[in-house]
Amino acid sequence: MDMNLTKFPGNPYPLGATWDGKGVNFALFANNATSVELCLFDDDNQETKIQLKECTHHIWHVYLPGITHGQFYGYRVDGPFDPANGFRYNPNKVLIDPYAKSIAGPVKWHDSLFGYDLNDPDKDLSFNNLDSAPYIPKSVVIDPNFDWEDDKPLDIPYHKSIIYETHVKGFTILQPDIPEEIRGTYAAMAHPVTIQYLKDLGITAVELMPVHHFIIDAHLIEKGLSNYWGYNTIGFFAPDVRYSSSGVHGQQVIEFKNMVKELHKAGLEVIIDVVYNHTAEGNELGPTLSFKGIDNCAYYRLVEDNKRYYNDYTGTGNTLNANLPNVLRLIMDSLRYWILDMHVDGFRFDLASTLARELHDVDKLSSFFDIIYQDPVISQVKLIAEPWDIGEGGYQVGNFPSEWAEWNGKYRDCMRDYWRGADSMLGEFAERLSGSPDLYQNDGRKPTASINFITAHDGFTLHDLVAYDEKHNEANGENNNDGESHNRSWNCGVEGPTDDPEIINLRNQQKRNFLATMFLSQGVPMLVAGDEFGRTQGGNNNAYCQDNEISWLNWENADKSLQEFTQKLISLRKNHPIFCRRGWFQGRAIRSKVTDIAWFLPEGMELSEENWSHDFAKSLGVYLNGSEIHSVDTEGKKIVDDSFYIIFNAYHGPLDYILPPVKFGKTWNKVLDTSEVCVSEDGIEFNAEQTINVAGRSVVILKHKKD
Repeated sequence: MDMNLTKFPGNPYPLGATWDGKGVNFALFANNATSVELCLFDDDNQETKIQLKECTHHIWHVYLPGITHGQFYGYRVDGPFDPANGFRYNPNKVLIDPYAKSIAGPVKWHDSLFGYDLNDPDKDLSFNNLDSAPYIPKSVVIDPNFDWEDDKPLDIPYHKSIIYETHVKGFTILQPDIPEEIRGTYAAMAHPVTIQYLKDLGITAVELMPVHHFIIDAHLIEKGLSNYWGYNTIGFFAPDVRYSSSGVHGQQVIEFKNMVKELHKAGLEVIIDVVYNHTAEGNELGPTLSFKGIDNCAYYRLVEDNKRYYNDYTGTGNTLNANLPNVLRLIMDSLRYWILDMHVDGFRFDLASTLARELHDVDKLSSFFDIIYQDPVISQVKLIAEPWDIGEGGYQVGNFPSEWAEWNGKYRDCMRDYWRGADSMLGEFAERLSGSPDLYQNDGRKPTASINFITAHDGFTLHDLVAYDEKHNEANGENNNDGESHNRSWNCGVEGPTDDPEIINLRNQQKRNFLATMFLSQGVPMLVAGDEFGRTQGGNNNAYCQDNEISWLNWENADKSLQEFTQKLISLRKNHPIFCRRGWFQGRAIRSKVTDIAWFLPEGMELSEENWSHDFAKSLGVYLNGSEIHSVDTEGKKIVDDSFYIIFNAYHGPLDYILPPVKFGKTWNKVLDTSEVCVSEDGIEFNAEQTINVAGRSVVILKHKKD
């Protein structure tokens, strides 16, 4: 490479590497650095170092005419090496640009990637002189141009959304109808087979597990494992290269954009799971890959009285300090980039409580929330919080600001307890079914603030939830000590696989019960990929490190009956606005005597206040009045639907139910029965006050057609 490159001062903004058709502007924030070298690499990893002379507002910058997209680069940053005071500069380390739009490959683990000597008894207080250039993945200058073909945001309202949580690789790697050479990639997610499957199922949004470029931990590689889930980000702007079928010189960016464009054409939104709470650099004993070597003090939360160590609210070793202006700018620039340049429709924020911590307490008025609220771009997309972290006071379900939706962990726990027959109050079941007004109504939010889920990537699959009492994580190499031990699961009588037809039938019925409950609840349902056809992980409830058949969807073993049931169930929800209301049922309390909802005992009487607090009560009926939805459509017309009577029977035996008096409806058609795999708009007809026998552990839905 020419060592006499022409150099212009360049500009401090935008940060990162920006190609303008004639050259590239490089800009790097490094607050405490004393010198910065830009390192250009050719395809043979030969390095050209360029000393940066310009520094504006702590941003080092240069413009290189003649450099084009596809160029590999990194930085060497020098400054004090004083770990006790939080400074970990080491110019022997080539560092990934925090604003890199593309990263050329995975880390090749080597001792040189650490800022200290791994064999020194002083550990991170020692200094490592080894050059990391051969082992660190290089940042890549990209071509930002792309033909979006007039692609625009779909803006599907929350109340009409069906979210499908999936993994780019795991969803497609075993799909036999997709060309083998693209399976497991963004291209596979954009393939017509994938899109048709999602459309047929009734999905409106795919929520992709982390696609930001991430690091596979060295200790996992040594065990023959992987960081399959990807919650170990090192590049907040770069789509991970491992999901690219087209190349590493920036082609992965084009492939991701094409995936989004094709999904949008089919009416499917794209939500991405983002991990802004920590990075892959870990604690003081972790590697120096990017932020730690650029400006450790300016990116991480360090222990106040001993800055050698990191505050860890995430269980990963470090926590990004979202209170610092440059970190906030990084997060907001990243979010805007994925919206404006990559056209994604929203974000699910991993361990979002961490981002809300001002000092140590979680604060819903933190600067992170303030800046999102006022941002005209970010505030307009779907913002979904995982409302907890591992720190004190980190469980914040129901406490996020009004513009946020939340993974409703209380919904998950309540519904699992109800269907496994645990001692739980009918009152909470009714709250969760109604959109959790106890959590969201008082601060001005709608039922759609509640993302309702029974399972997620973290934990049992739906099949395993009804097949295992205990976790079985031996394959993770931690003696089954990892993962949640209290799963609120029930194996229906036998642990794991069985040939007993009665247990198999009960498990299948329980799966239908969970799915029916979720899709009939107010709020936004989130289905985990494969739950619709009985995917199993063999009882592993923490398969984060299993990039293999344990985690991948096995399309050959799909339960077609359950898949068809789920498809019809989703269609039933989408066809009837009574199940996906925009507003709350009338009245501050769900048990008040209102016109749009009523709750019944098997004897046909409405529930009294006393009934709600009985932990032995396992069965109830709910009347939903389609004539009293109290909402209008986009044209301002009153929304009117059929009325429904739903019976939830978690009791182990059958119960006779007397249908409500004639004022609630003269005739009723059974449209769903989970004991019979029945979903039909016009089933068996029943009259008011007639007795209907409801099987044990089942859901029955009856419909009264609107006049």
